Amino acid sequence: MIALFRLLARVPMPVMHWFGAGLGWLVWALAPDYRRRFRANAQSAGFGPDAYRPAIAAAGKMASELPWLWLRPHGETVLPRVLRWEGVEAFEAALQAKKGVILVAPHLGSWEMCGQAIGERFHERYGPITALFRPARKKWMAELIAAGSRDRPGLQTLPTSITGVRIRPRTLRNGGYTGILPDQVPPLGQGVWAPFLGRPAYTMSLLPRLAQQTGAACFLSVCERLPRGAGYVIRFEPIVGTALTDPKASLEDAAAAMNEAIGRLIRSLPGQYVWDYARYKEPRGDAPVVAEAGGAAR
Repeated sequence: MIALFRLLARVPMPVMHWFGAGLGWLVWALAPDYRRRFRANAQSAGFGPDAYRPAIAAAGKMASELPWLWLRPHGETVLPRVLRWEGVEAFEAALQAKKGVILVAPHLGSWEMCGQAIGERFHERYGPITALFRPARKKWMAELIAAGSRDRPGLQTLPTSITGVRIRPRTLRNGGYTGILPDQVPPLGQGVWAPFLGRPAYTMSLLPRLAQQTGAACFLSVCERLPRGAGYVIRFEPIVGTALTDPKASLEDAAAAMNEAIGRLIRSLPGQYVWDYARYKEPRGDAPVVAEAGGAAR
């Protein structure tokens, strides 16, 4: 698998995106459960076929980007592929304030590219961006990670262990910045129920806790994938004046404010959201890592 990824990393991105779009539609055609969940999630959020159908190809494009993002030659920069940065002045001003910044980055567009590009651009002045990842359960994925998929300039990845989670509040209090994928269903005890695109969804409490307990600024962030492999646009939008950053607000209100902001971002780019994810499922009963993080953040 590593050899295949290294080979595909050399294929031009327009070709990979063309291949990926075909792969996305092939999965759509052959996987009825995937198709049913994808369509139901998009329609329940108020989107018709014209809005959500581009996300079918986008899912395949996301997969086709991974060989280059994970196993391109070390020293090859991602920055020339980012054709435009929007809202970056406000984001950099928040970094300069040294009060910590949380990037609220849902599964929209190319989130892998987003983290790598932000870290590479800003790490010399502000240090690396930190991000948590779940250790791979599948052997081939673990081998890819060991081969250097997470070892990129300006990107500090930490496992979702108690130790890894505890580093985040310390990073923010020291004026650093972190990226969090907030639209995943956390294990039982690590979230609260809050509206998400019009339906109740079990929502992580980690991000609201960090925002409320550290006073860090919060920004929506997304890396939009341009047509035909032309490149990317990275956008930042500050989240201000909501319960998310109000230390007196309840976790439920803070989570609802976070989901409202995420929903607004998704509505701006529905053709690049991961609609097949089972966002509204019941949480599973894993060990309460986030509860530990909340204690460490106090």
